[in-house]
Amino acid sequence: MSENLPPQDLDLSFLYEIADGSNEFIVDSIGMFLEQTPQLLDTINTAINTGDWATAASASHKLKPNLGFFGMPQSQANIQEVELACKAGGQDPAAIRSKFNDIKDVIGTNLVELEKIKAEKEANL
Repeated sequence: MSENLPPQDLDLSFLYEIADGSNEFIVDSIGMFLEQTPQLLDTINTAINTGDWATAASASHKLKPNLGFFGMPQSQANIQEVELACKAGGQDPAAIRSKFNDIKDVIGTNLVELEKIKAEKEANL
């Protein structure tokens, strides 16, 4: 039964609150997150791997509010650390890469869960 527990660092109560019962709003919001987040993660990953710290910082900054909106406060705090480390010139690339990979793993798990939630909500439209 544990496979049905929501992943850590995913709390959609804020989304549900502002959706005010609208499954369409929830589906649209999750859809945008599912579309944009993998692109931002790829941009950050490529930028870190090539030492393009300005791009990594910028993409991390763009991702940060989305993580907050989708109730991922730990991932949001961690991506802020990545953003700040990149803004500082990426002085410890291995640490930045390690922290980013941890974030990517958590978000990846959450993306799978969000796909399921989106499908369930779409079925009720």
